[in-house]
Amino acid sequence: MPRLRLDLAYDGGGFAGWAAQPGLRTCQGELERALSTVAREAIRVTVAGRTDAGVHASGQVAHADVPDALAADAGRRPERLAHRLSRLAAPEGDLVVRGVSIAPPGFDARFSATSRSYRYRIVTGPADPLERRTAAHVPHGLDVEAMRRAAAALVGLRDFAAFCRPREGATTIRELREFSWAQHGQLLTASLTADAFCHSMVRALVAACVRVGEGRLGLAQAVALLDERRRSPLTGLMPAHGLTLVGVGYPPDEGLAQQAERARARRSASDLEE
Repeated sequence: MPRLRLDLAYDGGGFAGWAAQPGLRTCQGELERALSTVAREAIRVTVAGRTDAGVHASGQVAHADVPDALAADAGRRPERLAHRLSRLAAPEGDLVVRGVSIAPPGFDARFSATSRSYRYRIVTGPADPLERRTAAHVPHGLDVEAMRRAAAALVGLRDFAAFCRPREGATTIRELREFSWAQHGQLLTASLTADAFCHSMVRALVAACVRVGEGRLGLAQAVALLDERRRSPLTGLMPAHGLTLVGVGYPPDEGLAQQAERARARRSASDLEE
C-alpha cells in the first residue's frame, strides 16, 4: 500500500496522550478514525514521538499506509485532504493535519527519524493566565545562569536512566545534542534536541535544572545523576502542559531506509517518547 506522511500539530490539553486507549480521546485514536472514515477501511498510524497526556505538538510527524485511491487523492489535492482529516479528527480544532504528502521510499515516521526537538516553557513570578495552558508556573525567581551551566553539562551521548521512567527492555542511552535556556522577562524557554527521548526524560531534565535554579540541587549533584542506573527522586518531574514537540529531523530521502534499519536494530519496540 502507498504510504502517506502526515505533519501534525495539537493542543494536548484535550487528549489522554498520543497512544490509542479504549474509551479515551487520544490523538492516535482520533486521527485513525478520520483516516479510516475517508479510506473506508481500517487505517493504522505510526508516529515519530508518542507524547504523554497534556503534552503539545507543533511539529509532530506520522505515517499511514493507505489504499491507492486515497494516496491518489493526496497526490492531487493534499491541502483539501489535510483539511478534511482535520475536521473529522478534531472538530474542536485542537488537532490539525498541517500537511499530507506521499512518503518517499523507505520513510518510517518513527524509525527514519534522526532527531526530536522539544521546547519547555516556564513563567516565573506572578502567574500569567494567558500562559496557563502552555507554560508551567514557578512563583519565584530562578538562577538562570546556574540552570544554563547544568543543562550544558548534561549534553552528550550518555545513559539517562536517572531521568527516565523505566520500560522493560528499553534502552536509556540517548545522545542529547542540545539543552539550552533562553529568558525573556518572566518567560524561560528550554530547547532540547536528541536522537530520541525516553519516557518523561525531557520533563525530568527540565525539573533537575529548575531545582538547580532554586538552589535545591547543586551542579555537581545534577551531573552525578548520570551515574545512576535507575530513576532518581532528585530529578522531579515538570507538568506536562509546559512541553511541546516542535520538530522531527530526517536524513535525505536516499538515507531513510538505512536510518530506519539502524534504528530498529538499536531500539526496542517498547521505547516510548515524551
